[in-house]
Amino acid sequence: MPHTDDWSTRHSVLTMARRTAALVNALTDDASPEGIGEVLRAYGELDPIEVTEQDVAAMRTAAALLRDVFAATDADAAATALNRLLREHTGPLRLTSHGGTTPWHPHLDRDDDGPLGEWFLTSSCMALTVLVWDRQRPPGKVCAATGCRNVFIAQGSGQERHYCSRRCATRERVRAHRAGR
Repeated sequence: MPHTDDWSTRHSVLTMARRTAALVNALTDDASPEGIGEVLRAYGELDPIEVTEQDVAAMRTAAALLRDVFAATDADAAATALNRLLREHTGPLRLTSHGGTTPWHPHLDRDDDGPLGEWFLTSSCMALTVLVWDRQRPPGKVCAATGCRNVFIAQGSGQERHYCSRRCATRERVRAHRAGR
């Protein structure tokens, strides 16, 4: 295979799911094309990355739809949300190598050169679907911290996570401690 980089690692299901969470969190009202490009680079996408204001708007719409998957409280709710997104927003499963420039991999978007918003939604659906299938539980959560709307991937060993970051967890512990005094 002519691909000598770490393509498989950069595009693992877990990395793609984490990219989804990062983009859902980044696609706020003040998200810029440059900022979204930086998130894409941080999760393994290679330059040139060209994100327009129209792309950001379409990706923001996709992020709002994907939030339903993160808000699911059990595998059934996550599967229901994903099945709705797959039915309403994806094309048939297909394999692509982007004209021989990457290893073969699955896509649910309709075209390799399709709109960025469609690619974000369909590739996110693919990754989150595989996580539900693999773990039989929701792939992620919405942060439980007061005032935080961030989503995160809740996969891995150890205690179940409720917060997107240590900062949010600490802030909630401090808030609970102060409320108890």
